[in-house]
Amino acid sequence: MLNNLLVEKNQSRIAVFGILFGAVCWGLIWYPYRILQEAGISGVASSFYTYVIAVGVFAVVFFKQWRAAINQPKSIIWLAILAGWTNLTYVLAIIDGEVVRVMLLFYLSPLWTLILSHFWLKERTNKRGVAVIILSLIGAFTMFWQEGALQLPNNNAEWLALSAGMGFAMTNVLTRYASNLTLTAKSMAVWVGVLLMSLIFIAFQEAPFPNPMDMDVSQWMVMLLIAIVLMAATLFVQYGITHIPVTKVSVLFMFELVVAAVGAYFLTDETLSLREWLGGALIVIAALFAATNQQA
Repeated sequence: MLNNLLVEKNQSRIAVFGILFGAVCWGLIWYPYRILQEAGISGVASSFYTYVIAVGVFAVVFFKQWRAAINQPKSIIWLAILAGWTNLTYVLAIIDGEVVRVMLLFYLSPLWTLILSHFWLKERTNKRGVAVIILSLIGAFTMFWQEGALQLPNNNAEWLALSAGMGFAMTNVLTRYASNLTLTAKSMAVWVGVLLMSLIFIAFQEAPFPNPMDMDVSQWMVMLLIAIVLMAATLFVQYGITHIPVTKVSVLFMFELVVAAVGAYFLTDETLSLREWLGGALIVIAALFAATNQQA
């Protein structure tokens, strides 16, 4: 009994670390993607090549598990579609839009997660859990409130961000629901999903698709670095989602908003007002509370 409790406690700690690690990675991944776009490689193209690398590495490292990963329930198809849309639209939104504004729209996802987990997973959300989500949303709304009103999406990047947040919530709930899928299968589904979604987007984009032979070594090194970071983040996040409630995952992942905001402050000419810093502080407090409170 004691051993089981210790194992569960360790799993919970690793899960929380995994979610926070993923939040940091996704909070900064927009910067190398922007570097590639400035070099003439669009977000769709760089995502395609990045996930080609990820799938290729997966095929080699997990070669013995490849057949088992393919023979999975139909739920893996939905996971690939949802995760593919979420990851790709997030990248496109964060490249073309204002970082903080895009992140705020994306992180309305706890609201969608709360609704989905309540009605789909039948997870009880106690008062503490609701309080954490409310505090997080207050922080987001505080950062997003302008001129006495909550500003709505006003360009393609912001609508993509909103849809990515909805996709993120559905991906989390489906990952939790599909408990019979292995960690490697879930991760593979994410990478293949983004790869296939990129192929669909390529058909509709006006920018020319770059020939891999025309890209220099430095550009390939940036994409290799992105692929490695995203692979690690995906594995950690999938582990975290599997071992802790999805409402708690959403709150913890909101730490990404603060990481992105600070990154935008130092890496771009975007600035944060006192109101935005206050909202970010509320989100950090909620994330820390969720990470240390097993009942949240």
